[in-house]
Amino acid sequence: MNSHAPNMRPIIRQLDESAANRIAAGEVVERPASAVKELVENALDAGARRIGIAISKGGKGLIRVSDDGCGMTAEDLPLALSRHATSKIDGSDLLDIRSFGFRGEALPSLGAVGRLTISSRAQGFDGAQIGVVGGRITPVKPAAGNRGTVVELRDLFFATPARLKFLRTDRAETQAVAEVIRRLAMAEPYVGFTLTDEDEGRTLFRADAEQGELFDALQTRLTRIMGREFIDNALPIDATRDGITLTGFAALPTYSRGAAVAQHLFVNGRPVRDKLLTGALRAGYMDVLASGRHPAAVLFVTCDPHMVDVNVHPAKAEVRFREPDIARGLVVSALRHALAGAGHRSSTTVATAALSVARPEPEAAPRTYQADYRSAPRPSAQAIAASLAFQAPGFAETPTARVEPETVVEPDAPLGAARAQLHENWIIAQTADGIVIVDQHAAHERLVYERLKAQAEAKGIASQALLIPEIVELSDADAQQILSIADELAALGLVIEPFGGGAIAVREVPALIARINAPALIRDILDDLAEQGASDRLRSRVDAVLSSMACHGSVRSGRRMSGDEMNALLREMERTPKSGQCNHGRPTWIELKLSDIERLFGR
Repeated sequence: MNSHAPNMRPIIRQLDESAANRIAAGEVVERPASAVKELVENALDAGARRIGIAISKGGKGLIRVSDDGCGMTAEDLPLALSRHATSKIDGSDLLDIRSFGFRGEALPSLGAVGRLTISSRAQGFDGAQIGVVGGRITPVKPAAGNRGTVVELRDLFFATPARLKFLRTDRAETQAVAEVIRRLAMAEPYVGFTLTDEDEGRTLFRADAEQGELFDALQTRLTRIMGREFIDNALPIDATRDGITLTGFAALPTYSRGAAVAQHLFVNGRPVRDKLLTGALRAGYMDVLASGRHPAAVLFVTCDPHMVDVNVHPAKAEVRFREPDIARGLVVSALRHALAGAGHRSSTTVATAALSVARPEPEAAPRTYQADYRSAPRPSAQAIAASLAFQAPGFAETPTARVEPETVVEPDAPLGAARAQLHENWIIAQTADGIVIVDQHAAHERLVYERLKAQAEAKGIASQALLIPEIVELSDADAQQILSIADELAALGLVIEPFGGGAIAVREVPALIARINAPALIRDILDDLAEQGASDRLRSRVDAVLSSMACHGSVRSGRRMSGDEMNALLREMERTPKSGQCNHGRPTWIELKLSDIERLFGR
């Protein structure tokens, strides 16, 4: 009985294989990009070193994936189109998964909703071909070809036309396919990839197989995909904890993006979009990014397959770690250590943006009436100044407030020596090959902030006892969860204890936070724990207070500084971690090379 027919008893029926495959296809193949992902992963599992992908109409009209992998025999082809038939695992240990695919669902699902043709040849065997249209398999027949496999899928979702209505434009689907290929190309730098659009007859993406050691090959591959600017402004990551290794590259905070489009995470080589890892990435950049900015990073988590479950999502896009706290802690600590080790570094894109603003205006076309003087050399700035001084005897240089430090520019002083202060806010320093412009307030704010954080870590966060403890009513499960991290909260000044049933009592709060809504904070922390397994909300609240204290206790804009004070500030910036950006994520300094400045003046 059900709500539609309350007087009828429902009858259990066995769905036929075709209907079951179409239902499975709805989970496995969401859009053309999903089909491309499954087919390319099959090629990688087959040991391919060159993979070609061709699409038409964003993948809706045609998807063709060619590889030079191990191939299949004529006897293998019918079995490959059977559900849950795979060569990746034997079923004895569902955690020991070392390949991209393992369920045996992709090919039968694609054959159920499209027109699928597979041509393959294994080494030492004749080539063979098999087809399936809307779930109906055609007989195997001989076919010519080199070793490897060619899978051709036409008219995707023709058997389920309702699904076509939910697809986006051809251009959007093409972009989604290209993004899938880029992510897989990052995971496999030793494999060559080519993506072509047959409608336009052009190559959308190409990456030849890289050479050299893995880290060098990965760096070269990321340069091709992410761009040279990313590598130039990225920090290498290499850390290990309790059997889990984290490698890759994480960009400087000043090289951030307006959306999380430059975040690529991999677990045992598999591209994933995992909440725990993205939360850990965000926590690693917690106090160095401006509001609304997102870090750029390519990170690879490697561990024993038994430490992670990859069979928790239909598209295998999420994973579950056996010990999530270790994985999250590794990502957070490795990122913070790398950012601290970067010291005063700032993104080169900051200087590029400054130079783009300072481009000289184009010269107006010369106007001549009797003679053409375009061949005459342009006088130098010095010659013009001398001419003005000669023609106007009263002309004299306007004195400027300059600082002439006694010390010369040392090669090991990256931020150089202070030469001047402009508008009582900008410090101009001379380096060996350029100049540095420092925002004195933003720079000192970061220095004071880091000093306050170090003091808080050394002495602990002071707490203030409440005259009347605040009782927070929670469910039993939520109360147990928040009490499980009571020691961590106490270290930040928030002391809680059980109060019977599902209630907890808040006994002490951080003394730094004058007004705190304890129940709201507790529930926000519980939401973080439910979503990503950990919470940095209280830590961020404490850091925000320390940041405000640093802002009010730092050198203000408008204050004149002596040469010794400015040089002392530069030296402390060079010694202090994360001094390349202020507490709000903005850059504290930019560097302009002499070559760039000369180019602005056409020299």
